[in-house]
Amino acid sequence: MVLQDTDRARGLRCEDEAYRHALARFLVGSDEKDQTHAYLDDVVRRLPARRVLLDVGPADGTTTSHLSPRFERTVCVEPSEPMRRALRRVCPDATILAEPVLRAEPEVSADLALLSHVLYYVPRAEWAPTVRRVLDWVEPGGTFLIVLQNPDNACMRMVRHFTGSHFDLRDLAEELTAADEGLAGSLFLDSVPARYTSGDLGEAVAVAGFHLGVAAYQPYAQAPPQEAVADYVRREFADPAGGFSMPHEQDVLRNHRPRA
Repeated sequence: MVLQDTDRARGLRCEDEAYRHALARFLVGSDEKDQTHAYLDDVVRRLPARRVLLDVGPADGTTTSHLSPRFERTVCVEPSEPMRRALRRVCPDATILAEPVLRAEPEVSADLALLSHVLYYVPRAEWAPTVRRVLDWVEPGGTFLIVLQNPDNACMRMVRHFTGSHFDLRDLAEELTAADEGLAGSLFLDSVPARYTSGDLGEAVAVAGFHLGVAAYQPYAQAPPQEAVADYVRREFADPAGGFSMPHEQDVLRNHRPRA
């Protein structure tokens, strides 16, 4: 792999074709979906009802298509047109809304609502309003799950090192609890392990760039040079057994909405 000093790890946006390719490369080498789906299967088994699944920001629908057969109806909120096209292919029976979450009107009472790896792309000041809006669409007795990478995992330490960006569901939980809106006592923070592995430096650097892409939606001056990212990957992610290994544990903020 030849990297020029002037090459930079671009901040990819989910509208970009390059973003979708980078996401696909990441998922090939990661056990994230297997681990996440196992966690979600356990949550679904515990639900008192399985009438409506609401997935906010489902991207290409990999997780949506895994969960939707367990529900009578699936509703998705996905503002990205390329992601909606992919979503329709794997979830042809789902109702798909194109409006951003703060303007969407799904008109459902969901037994399970999922907001997975979305808040990176939402300004921090809008986190709580976004969560409150989705919570309005959750059936009393239903469950709302918010998923982000753990801020202290290896990938997020890299993001913080290069961009200063920081995403922490613990801060959100404290904000929601302090607001005393019926959420206090019903918020739980779970951990779901995940790990990306690759035997190829170029692939590992591309995946590192994908993770750095979350900062494309945050105010920072300039993407880091690719050579700096490659040096970081060599130094921090080299596996003694060979290749490269990136732990990227996920946090899940779990809310069981109180029954009326």
